[in-house]
Amino acid sequence: MGEVCLAETEDDMAYLSRIQSQSYEPVAFPAPRVPAVAEPIFSDLEWSVIRLSRVHKLWTIRSAGRFTRFWNWLVARGNPRLTNPRLEALRRMAVLSWHFGFTVPGDDVASFLSAGFTPDQYELMVSSIRAALNTQRTAA
Repeated sequence: MGEVCLAETEDDMAYLSRIQSQSYEPVAFPAPRVPAVAEPIFSDLEWSVIRLSRVHKLWTIRSAGRFTRFWNWLVARGNPRLTNPRLEALRRMAVLSWHFGFTVPGDDVASFLSAGFTPDQYELMVSSIRAALNTQRTAA
């Protein structure tokens, strides 16, 4: 190994010889973890819940009373609620978004986010709903 000596004095030479006599192994530092910015996505099942919630009325997101349960039984109308709590939170938010767009109360948005969804997913869903409604209006 060729040595390059830039030392001019005797003290500098002693310092360089002490550094060069010890063999150091290079230390490999792991690459810093940069969080990947992922685009908000929904699964196919979640998109189908969003699309199907278009036909749901606002009363479907409230708890059914005795009369409503009796009426649903009488006319053989099933319960629109989903058994999966995450999908039910998505359905509720989609119903509200179909009717009100971005003007949904904060408590409902908070329950949607606490179900495991992100604010980016909320924005994607409402933007898609708004675009679908605008397409329907221009087609009519």
